[in-house]
Amino acid sequence: MSATAANNGDSASANEYEALLAQWGDMQAALAFLLHHPEKTADFPAKVRQCDQWLQELVAQDLDASLYLVFQLASSNGTSYSASHALVCAALCHILSREFALPRNERDSLVRAAFTMNIAMTQLQDELAERSEPITAQHQEAINRHAERGMELLEHAGVEDGLWLGSVAQHHTPRRDRAKEPLKNLTPEERLTHLLASVDRFTAFISPRKSRAGRTPTESMRALLGKNVSRSDEAGFVLVRTIGLCPPGTYVKLDNGDTAIVLRRGESTSFPVVASLLDPAGESYPEPELHYTIHGKRRVITALPFSAVNMGTNHYTMVRMGLMAAGKHLRPSR
Repeated sequence: MSATAANNGDSASANEYEALLAQWGDMQAALAFLLHHPEKTADFPAKVRQCDQWLQELVAQDLDASLYLVFQLASSNGTSYSASHALVCAALCHILSREFALPRNERDSLVRAAFTMNIAMTQLQDELAERSEPITAQHQEAINRHAERGMELLEHAGVEDGLWLGSVAQHHTPRRDRAKEPLKNLTPEERLTHLLASVDRFTAFISPRKSRAGRTPTESMRALLGKNVSRSDEAGFVLVRTIGLCPPGTYVKLDNGDTAIVLRRGESTSFPVVASLLDPAGESYPEPELHYTIHGKRRVITALPFSAVNMGTNHYTMVRMGLMAAGKHLRPSR
């Protein structure tokens, strides 16, 4: 291959990586507008369906790259908390729907409910994420009513899908007597409500706010399931099995003292592909160093909260390294 051709290939790859990052940012911005202004959106249900299609196409390009960006998005405590939370939940619900082989109509209702479950408290959610003081009684009242109110807002905006509406209305009050039942034995609404509630809680645990740092995914999963990750909660068990206790986009401590970021799940979610960012003294490496932990030369000792890594991460570089480590190229969007 000529130098010119190689450079052209590198340029094309660079454009693909940049486009992937830009599309996730654009989707979050579009979703933020929908959630803040449902009454100003012509054909609101169609716009949510467009976001859903957008999400599916991005995840289809590369699941690990998508997980990397989803968890980095969850680590942000910026002014668009409501949109980032909704996008992370929708992406995880999409992944779970595939793992559970949900019928297409249930999958669609679940993901669209994840996008919109907090629509009645969008502005409040953004404000509370930036608030370090305890919430007021007025805030608590709005929180308590947001699920039912959200269903009403969606109905007013033209949503007619009963499973979508019912899942939003019940996502904070799933039937506890059905929580240990296999998902296949539940009614469609109970099944979606349970999945949505589990993903919502997990994402809330890992997401930082001004009032507290986010937990690690490992801590979040244990808080969701109890001390032992087991089959007692089918949704949580499948989530762990699929994304791992240290998913792409999260930080870990290695056995040599390095602080690293997970790039891909690797051949097993227990042995991810990681890149060292900081040496044991906390100094940045000039270039991230790639490690395939399945080979045993470096081992993950523990997960780290996002707040433990006080440095900017170049997402373009990380996504590119992860894809190159797997010998993959991005699949073009349709």
